Amino acid sequence: MSMNETPNGDRVHISLFGKRNAGKSSVMNALIGQQLSIVSEVKGTTTDPVRKSMELLPMGPVLITDTPGLDDEGQLGRFRMEKSYEVLDQTDIAVVVMDASIGKEKEDEWIIERIREKQIPYILVYNKHDLMRQPTIETVDVEKLLANAREGKEISIWISTIEQYHISELKNLLAGMGGEKRPQIPIIADLVSSTDFVVLVVPVDKAAPKGRLILPQQQTIRELLDIGAVSIVTKETELEETLKHLGKAPALVVTDSQVFEEVASIVPGTIPLTSFSILFARHKGVLKKAMDGVSKIKELQDKDTVLIAEGCTHHRQCGDIGTEKLPNWIRSCNEGKELYFEFCSGMEFPKDLSAYQLIIQCGGCMLNEQEVKNRYQRAEKQGVPMTNYGIAISEMKGILTRSTEMLRDTYEDTI
Repeated sequence: MSMNETPNGDRVHISLFGKRNAGKSSVMNALIGQQLSIVSEVKGTTTDPVRKSMELLPMGPVLITDTPGLDDEGQLGRFRMEKSYEVLDQTDIAVVVMDASIGKEKEDEWIIERIREKQIPYILVYNKHDLMRQPTIETVDVEKLLANAREGKEISIWISTIEQYHISELKNLLAGMGGEKRPQIPIIADLVSSTDFVVLVVPVDKAAPKGRLILPQQQTIRELLDIGAVSIVTKETELEETLKHLGKAPALVVTDSQVFEEVASIVPGTIPLTSFSILFARHKGVLKKAMDGVSKIKELQDKDTVLIAEGCTHHRQCGDIGTEKLPNWIRSCNEGKELYFEFCSGMEFPKDLSAYQLIIQCGGCMLNEQEVKNRYQRAEKQGVPMTNYGIAISEMKGILTRSTEMLRDTYEDTI
């Protein structure tokens, strides 16, 4: 991931839903101006979600996802449809694509109801306008449709990808709906000021990616650059010497969670301290929920199961924080108890959470805000406490109050 690229987690996610052969792939290709999704008369050509990052002006960076048909058949078809439903949890704007010559069918009604339940803004797109017996040429009042959408009314548009009929208007509608999305909480920009020194502690071990920083570190540095603050990046082994030679006290120290205890012992109590993971819980709008769930760590019972969820997929090595360090720390806090651990990564996250007594989610830098919030909502509805890496580790190391103190007046969960 280049520092010049907008991460998928910070893009507006636009997802296309509909039956097979409604023309979802054609609509996606028309929106991005490329032949990315395969278009065929054969039903079910799209077998997995297809994603494309692009700039949709004037909205900005978006991620468009084409999903398998909602009427797929057989055991494999049901699996494909499940993938489509999972995409809803990552969706900021939904586009329901229908064949204009057929109209709305039961599968469309079903997905629309799911979209409404999740309170996701959506557009009904009647595609293949060119195949209608008496196609009409009409103008689309984009501003009026957007006003209706803001009032909670259902809006629709007739298009033809073959004739490029109303494709520009559809793009303008999507861009306008994206403009209504609530601004995301910054990672760090509102916590420090221009010319402040901010020390970022970045361990470099065999689990660190070769030749680059991980995404949360990149994004934090970029925000600090944008506001004119000064980033000082160091390893935990050089932290003490770094602080001695700065010339002035840093406004904030941000550390990788796995060296929280060591860093806390070095950084004077007068200097605010937190972690990348805690900053990202606030950034994704779930810090309060994660704080509420963390007490369960020291209340686990014998035979309890903990789910550890990562938003990205990577090759796990010896000493991996998710599969090795976290379970070992949790066991240390619950001596004499036999605990079980399960793991999931990427976009996989169980629907049924009844098997777990606690969920610990990573910072979620690779997940968009909607996906992170949906995971916490699902856990809350099923009565399962949920927290994240940084908050869990600081609780186990006895520094939770210190590591969240400066954030208490700056966050408000938006679930």
